[in-house]
Amino acid sequence: MTALLAERVSKRYGEVVALDEISLEVRRGECLALIGESGSGKTTLLRCFNRLTEPDGGRVVVDGRDAATLDPYELRRRTGYVPQDGGLLPHWRVRRNVALVPWLRREGDAAEAADRALRLVGLEPDRFGGSWPRELSGGQRQRVAVARALAARPVVVLLDEPFGALDAITRADLQTTFLTLRRELALTAVLVTHDLAEAFLLADRIGVLRAGRLEQVAPPAELRAAPATPYVEELLTRARVGR
Repeated sequence: MTALLAERVSKRYGEVVALDEISLEVRRGECLALIGESGSGKTTLLRCFNRLTEPDGGRVVVDGRDAATLDPYELRRRTGYVPQDGGLLPHWRVRRNVALVPWLRREGDAAEAADRALRLVGLEPDRFGGSWPRELSGGQRQRVAVARALAARPVVVLLDEPFGALDAITRADLQTTFLTLRRELALTAVLVTHDLAEAFLLADRIGVLRAGRLEQVAPPAELRAAPATPYVEELLTRARVGR
């Protein structure tokens, strides 16, 4: 079944074409990685799925419903979102940060939901729940950001280069955590990354964007074996993950 759908989605910023009639789907339980150079449209497309960016044309469907017909705030509470910097509120302690969406949705015990999500990402609530974000390492802050995205059991989680600013060891550790979460929760996710090796590791399928256009969408093995365009082949060669 389809969790997310983009149909001929377009977006311009003045003279710049950020998205040029992009069409793709994300199936339930899969992770789709969006890869491409800076300015290729990855983040713009991701943000169309939760209406942080409004497309100029085309249609976005979330869990079977046209996103344009949904209240944008309610839509964002149904879709987890992890920006690159984590986006934690610095004046709120960790547990309150993670409990934000369940609290906004008035779902039972928001603190209990937060503690459950913290455990999922490997942070013991009794140790970390009362901490301030500034007291955590970069990797711990990103774990909290992922926990916040998961706390209300969203339809899909949108991740915008969530591990890009971390050192190599911390990044590898969080990638392992993400793979574990995917298996345990049957998580549906869209992951924006500039790192093709990371996309090969974490994603079921990879969408390659260039200048707002979708060059290819395929599983990693198919992408490696049969790049659809010279650009995709060049990208694979530069990332040293080619044939």
